[in-house]
Amino acid sequence: MYNIKIDGTPFTKEFIKTLRELNDYKINGYLNVLEVLNKEIEDISNRIKDIAEDNEDAKLLMSIPGISFYSALFILSEIGDINRFPDSGHLVLYAIAPSTRYSGNKVYHGLVTKQLLKVDTQIKWANIRKESNGTVGNFLPKEEKGKR
Repeated sequence: MYNIKIDGTPFTKEFIKTLRELNDYKINGYLNVLEVLNKEIEDISNRIKDIAEDNEDAKLLMSIPGISFYSALFILSEIGDINRFPDSGHLVLYAIAPSTRYSGNKVYHGLVTKQLLKVDTQIKWANIRKESNGTVGNFLPKEEKGKR
């Protein structure tokens, strides 16, 4: 546009302040939209957090290092009604079961669903950061622990 160079990390408060000081109506318009979207995200995040804090199962999951209110609610939504599992072993098998999808007359078996695998990986690394010599951390070689 004007070949403007601004030092700093984009979208920090200082960076946005510097952009506003340019007094460009296009830039200010985009910043206004960004501000409204950030407020919406904050409001929704607070609502999700309230829902998790009112749910006994979510609170129990959040007591595990690395599980936030988002992860807890995601896990609960994936599991559904926990009473459908006769015991903890069946729940574990469901949680780590490979995905299955159908196309016409063919059945495809794959890895654990990507969403659940991603949450699982984030939880493990958060747990290792909090308790490097804990249950999860003890399964990793020393060189892996230092990577995160």
